[in-house]
Amino acid sequence: MSRRSRAREVALQSLYQAEVNAGVDPRDRERFHKGRLRSAALVAFADLLVDGVCERQAEIDALLDARSANWRVSRMAATDRAVLRIAAFELLHTDTPGPVVVDEAIELARRYGSEGSPKFVAGILGNLLEGRDGHAQPAAG
Repeated sequence: MSRRSRAREVALQSLYQAEVNAGVDPRDRERFHKGRLRSAALVAFADLLVDGVCERQAEIDALLDARSANWRVSRMAATDRAVLRIAAFELLHTDTPGPVVVDEAIELARRYGSEGSPKFVAGILGNLLEGRDGHAQPAAG
């Protein structure tokens, strides 16, 4: 597993924890990231992902809702939702190449989601990537 892959995994774990336990102290997240990643650059990357998702969650969820046929973000499995939010943030607000983001998200979905999660994540992110790259018009939402 690459180092940035590990940072994405830790970000996923942090977002999942925050969702199932809303009272988590932000200092606990900081200690978790530092303890799991140990590299300042990787901690900063995981922090960027988590903070970015938290700050832009409404925007990200609206985009995901618009790109997912018959599924609302609120109805998705918590792990799939966290994977998709991280990937959407990374696609829209970082310079990481789209195919890399999608591949990383599919791998996280494979490791943490259900049997159908990788295909589900790939479909939604494929739609989002098309819209980002200008190959298709963004869905009205």
